[in-house]
Amino acid sequence: MCLVHSVAGKGIGNIHAFILATPGKGEMAIWALIPLAYLMGSVSTAIIVSRLLGLPDPRQQGSKNPGATNVLRLGGKKAAGVTLIGDALKGLIPVLIAKSLEVSPEILAAVSLAAFLGHLYPIFFGFKGGKGVATALGIFLGLSPWVGLAVLATWLLMAFLFRFSSLAALTAALLSPLYLWLILHSEVLVGVGLTMALLLVSRHRANIERLLKGEESRIGSGKKKASKASE
Repeated sequence: MCLVHSVAGKGIGNIHAFILATPGKGEMAIWALIPLAYLMGSVSTAIIVSRLLGLPDPRQQGSKNPGATNVLRLGGKKAAGVTLIGDALKGLIPVLIAKSLEVSPEILAAVSLAAFLGHLYPIFFGFKGGKGVATALGIFLGLSPWVGLAVLATWLLMAFLFRFSSLAALTAALLSPLYLWLILHSEVLVGVGLTMALLLVSRHRANIERLLKGEESRIGSGKKKASKASE
């Protein structure tokens, strides 16, 4: 977690200085953070990592979702780890920039949502993006490390108990507004958390259907199937 914050911190100081050094345009620059956050969110880490490593396009193979879990299936742990960190940074960096400029809660909420929507509907990739779990985690970490850790702990606990990545993500997302309220006491940020949670649920419709039918794959099941096939 410290590594993510360390990587995110590089460059934020320069952006901060640039905005403050723009006489008479500071307010305009602050509002520009919203489209900037969307553009940052639109950079698909999964697709870029897959191309650099010569892996199949995650939009066409596996679950056809450009996210860390699908990259794990297609390229292994290292590729998935890079994808996970990249997707988290897309949410973390815009939020940290906004906080460093001491923007209003409304602007901070808009920046958070813009980064999330960028991942879900990326302008650079035909508005077809991932489910947003890692990017949401980055956003929550940026808003408050305690909120981010609470969301992450929820995911880990649910994943450990039930071995369903989708169920863990859904539970963590649905509890995030509660964590935001208990820790930050901000109605506007709770509203953003609720909006993100509902969008995450919507993006997991197919997973929810498989969970109800008892057909959802458990964490690690892919490896077991692969090992049996190779015997």
